[in-house]
Amino acid sequence: MVFAIALAMLALLVLAGSVAPAQLSASMRGALDDTITYAGWFYLLVVFFIVAFLVYLFFSRFAQLRLGGEDAEPEFSAPTWFAMLFSAGMGIGLVFWGAAEPISHLATPPEGIAPMSSAAARASLRYSFFHWGLHPWAIYAVLGLALAWFKFNRGASGLISELLRPLLGRVIDGWLGRAVDILAILATAIGVATSLGFGALQIGAGLNHVFGLPQTAGTRLGIIAVALVLYLLSSTTGLHRGIKWLSNLNMVLALSLLLAFLVFGPTGFIFDAFTSTLGQYLNNLPAMSLRMTPFTRGTWVADWTIFYWAWWISWAPFVGAFIARVSRGRTIREFIAGVLAVPALLSFVWFAALGGTALHIQLAGGADLLAAYDKGAEQVLFHVLDVLPWAKLMAVLATALLLSFFVTSADSATLVLAMMSSGGALDPPAWKKIVWGVAQAAVAAILLLAGGLDGLRSMAIISALPFALVLVAVCFSLLRVLREEEDRVEHEALAFRHALRQWMSEQSKKN
Repeated sequence: MVFAIALAMLALLVLAGSVAPAQLSASMRGALDDTITYAGWFYLLVVFFIVAFLVYLFFSRFAQLRLGGEDAEPEFSAPTWFAMLFSAGMGIGLVFWGAAEPISHLATPPEGIAPMSSAAARASLRYSFFHWGLHPWAIYAVLGLALAWFKFNRGASGLISELLRPLLGRVIDGWLGRAVDILAILATAIGVATSLGFGALQIGAGLNHVFGLPQTAGTRLGIIAVALVLYLLSSTTGLHRGIKWLSNLNMVLALSLLLAFLVFGPTGFIFDAFTSTLGQYLNNLPAMSLRMTPFTRGTWVADWTIFYWAWWISWAPFVGAFIARVSRGRTIREFIAGVLAVPALLSFVWFAALGGTALHIQLAGGADLLAAYDKGAEQVLFHVLDVLPWAKLMAVLATALLLSFFVTSADSATLVLAMMSSGGALDPPAWKKIVWGVAQAAVAAILLLAGGLDGLRSMAIISALPFALVLVAVCFSLLRVLREEEDRVEHEALAFRHALRQWMSEQSKKN
């Protein structure tokens, strides 16, 4: 039932976009306005609460508990684990926005900062760190931790609905549980489709930049079709082959592009920007986390922060389930450190390199990146590369990285969607992977045709709102089961010590 209803609802979305794209776009805009007006604050509070909750778990008495039990060992090495986390969790977005977002914030900074000023430049990197740092990974981590604990330590099915059983009991076996699972599938499919749409836009820009291929709707649909074939091939080969190999390839390509920026870009400026921005980020974290503009009704927070938080929430079922699948054998503290801190730090370095280079070029007059941004955010990266040595080679590398991230995100998502629609099975049937792979491509194509970049943003924000409520409930449910586990461990330890003392007492009497 979950599989059929979720697939039918996505099919209706695709049909509506095919028959009446203008009406779909208008409906999305209206729903987006209502969501931001009445629930924007809720996104900020939910994500801030999740970050605080994970910090508490990291320092709590639960931190030494191990996913899978005391004797469980990690399935993947640490480098492969980090590569899989990073490829699934960020991927296309980092390449798409790495240079474009700081340039956008430079021209249109948050309220109260003068455009094109030194303050705007500082804020542009600080908010890029904020949008791609601890907060998104906290959203992924809390759901991934809950799924991993319930699956490996309690023998649960791996469905999102199972995470609510400690709070709702047998109620979750009825329609409410099915509704939660359907909601998770829809959020995942739409969230990933949003990223695939971004990827298609920027791969098209790269192909145009390198080979002169026209940037038309047909070209973008063709990119999605080619990627569909590639990620279906990867997904059907299994977790230990296609996804694992592609994740490692992603890291090699990403680190190569990052190194190229560090070597050929303004190296000293990049490291100075990284250091100063990291300090500003940590110093201003609470204020940025809860910032709204109720008195001026500005739209900057909605356009950026709320969009990102909603996008990450819509990705949470997919990334959380994938992280849970590959994290057996890690302690809770190791899991939080690995999922929260390491990828966030790599994101900081990435934005300092790509965003710092873009800002340096714009402020020094090396190129007009604002004009490039006005043509489309996907254009900025390739105009930055034009200023650096080996421009064509680096453009090819960036395009290859985009395609690799595109395929990895999509094949990981097809695996997770198939798992969620197969009762949480770790090895779902191949035909379901194919069905979900085609569905994701269709939704991405329709969102692109219906509203382009704005359409992708709108659908991500709208689809994430009900799932934000689920995330809050998951936090309380996880805390309850961890307390039960800690009580059980303490009871067993006390019983063992009592038995040991009794045995020693008996032995001393015999002697």
